[in-house]
Amino acid sequence: MAANYYQTKESVQEYIQLAKDVNGGELIKKLKEFLPSNSTLLEIGSGPGTDWTILNADYEVVGSDNSQEFLNYLKSKNPAGKFLELDAVTLSTSEKFDGIYSNKVLHHLKDEELSSSIKKQAALLNSNGIICHSFWKGEGTEIFKGLFVNYHSETGLKVFFDPYFEILLLESYAEFEKGDSLLLIGRKK
Repeated sequence: MAANYYQTKESVQEYIQLAKDVNGGELIKKLKEFLPSNSTLLEIGSGPGTDWTILNADYEVVGSDNSQEFLNYLKSKNPAGKFLELDAVTLSTSEKFDGIYSNKVLHHLKDEELSSSIKKQAALLNSNGIICHSFWKGEGTEIFKGLFVNYHSETGLKVFFDPYFEILLLESYAEFEKGDSLLLIGRKK
């Protein structure tokens, strides 16, 4: 990933404008089918906080990001919210959660980083914990706006998640065009 893309006020403001009309509301509806209200939930990569706000209506959400600029923004908009500076690979926290959520964050990880993240997620979850993640669907990798993007298939995601999670839902959906995205929901084994 471009080490400094989300580290400047300018790039954070640019991203907030780009993503202002996009949210994970439909993904969160699916998550609610598997994760009861009032559960503790870690959001990986809260960014501008759009999904954090939706999640916070039903869950005890801890937001996170590895960008201090996004964390400053999140804290200014949600002074009562809890936010951690976390890297999506190492997830260095001793807290435990009932669920972990990310919306188009883990596709910035290389395959070996994704494997490490999944193993760490399993360790952070309480028994029967639920994960809910979205990815761009496709093949290969690219650099988009200076950021690494790793595309995934249903089969490929099963290989990554099966060792630690029972896959409860794995389906394609449209973010911008039909079938361009994948949603995975799983339960800790």
